[in-house]
Amino acid sequence: MSEWIEIGTIVAAQGLYGEVRVYPDSDFPERFIEPGKRWLLRPNKSEPEPIEFLGGRYIPGKGLYAVEVEGVEDRDGAEALRGCKLFVEKTDRPYLEPDEFYVLDLIGMEVFNQLTGQILGKVSNIIPAGNDLLEVETNLTPEIVVPSLEKSKKAETPKANADPRNTRKPRKIRAKQPKSTKVLIPFVQEIVPIVDLEKGRMEIVPPPGLLE
Repeated sequence: MSEWIEIGTIVAAQGLYGEVRVYPDSDFPERFIEPGKRWLLRPNKSEPEPIEFLGGRYIPGKGLYAVEVEGVEDRDGAEALRGCKLFVEKTDRPYLEPDEFYVLDLIGMEVFNQLTGQILGKVSNIIPAGNDLLEVETNLTPEIVVPSLEKSKKAETPKANADPRNTRKPRKIRAKQPKSTKVLIPFVQEIVPIVDLEKGRMEIVPPPGLLE
């Protein structure tokens, strides 16, 4: 599915005449309002099929769009599409202003602390808010316990042919698994001054307390 961009999900029928309600996963209203070809992926299917949007409108207060689909003329037909995912081709991208990015391009980018040069983690999600938040999954370096020797808590009677001075035993090596945690970083110019799509990395200037 790497050649597709998911734009929304059909969540219900709208009215009696075949319109569907779409929960958007795109910041571009034209994806749902303007007529044209879209692609629909049915549950338990691996490949999307082409459909034709005849037009749509935003439903105020719901955060949803009502969309008319060619060939769907009644509520039963609309209900049959519940749970289907909607896609456009990856090459079908609207124009972006400078400092605007597609969510899909940001996911998986490496995040570096500009103040220390250390890698913080990778972007795992974008959370819509007043200012969008980067969800960064960090992997802390595993702590390795260095092997050492310790004295026996209880002296034992030396066995025959054993070195009586050998009253120490090696401690087992214990390696803690890497800890994974998530940090939310405001996606604003002051905190994320550098986003390099070609190199797949971004740099942040964290204010005090952000990473604590």
